[in-house]
Amino acid sequence: MSQFTLEIVNYTDKLAEIRAVRVQVFQIEQGVDPVLEFDGNDETATHILAYLDNQPLGTTRIRYLNNQTAKIERLAVLAEARGQGIGKQLMVKALGVVAQNEIKEVIVHAQAHVKNLYHKLGFKQDGEEFEEAGILHVKMKKYFS
Repeated sequence: MSQFTLEIVNYTDKLAEIRAVRVQVFQIEQGVDPVLEFDGNDETATHILAYLDNQPLGTTRIRYLNNQTAKIERLAVLAEARGQGIGKQLMVKALGVVAQNEIKEVIVHAQAHVKNLYHKLGFKQDGEEFEEAGILHVKMKKYFS
């Protein structure tokens, strides 16, 4: 039987696994420039990896912008693993980490075609759609009381 796990990981220790997922999704599939994808913020972010039978298949990162605001970024799931709720599980885990740190506001720049995932998790659209890395996005926010 297959085993699915989500783990908060050290970026330096899991660099190869994080990069493998993000390069495949963002650079190869979506054509994002590597300079934009690997922006120098990974070293200070909190990273989460999704595994199936010890093989990485999804990732996201959390950056703390200040003591009240976090930004969840770089949500990526390999094509063969999509449609199984893995992105949602990564987001739920990230939101739990943020809540434990008593953060009041969470921001995402959601790719427009998946913004419903974020709506279902309680995010509200903040402004109009915009282009980022050549892809249509929308800024969304969620507040914790």
